[in-house]
Amino acid sequence: MNSLILATDVVLAAGPVLGGVGTSGLAFTNGIVLLAGLRGSKRVKLDRDRSGGLGIALGILSATANTALSQLTNAAAELPKSLIQGGTFGDIGLGGTALGLTAIIFLFEWKRLWIPAFLGIGAGVIYSEAGGIWGIVHNALLLGAQAVGAL
Repeated sequence: MNSLILATDVVLAAGPVLGGVGTSGLAFTNGIVLLAGLRGSKRVKLDRDRSGGLGIALGILSATANTALSQLTNAAAELPKSLIQGGTFGDIGLGGTALGLTAIIFLFEWKRLWIPAFLGIGAGVIYSEAGGIWGIVHNALLLGAQAVGAL
């Protein structure tokens, strides 16, 4: 996994159109877009799915970026981990936590969009840690980030 992260940073820094973007730059910009949508921007219209999706992308990108932003998103992942994996529901594991968190984000109707955004940030970090099918989501997002960085 570390070789993928290192390769991503190298490719993202080499983009001729956008300049040196890097995963940190993409995570930062993703966070700005998410915040603008949550604050009610006319240009960024959020619903439950977009809010959760942007949160997941922010969690994955910032977990990969390995910056202060990654420390904040790791903190956002600790709450769902402690609630879901706390022993109340048995031995669920990270894959079960990722599955349950994804269901919570996308199956319920949320009146306050910051909730699926926050849960999505935590889910993105958990996807990065869980492996399995969640690793596929993680790697697909990073490949998309590589494409953006190659512009």
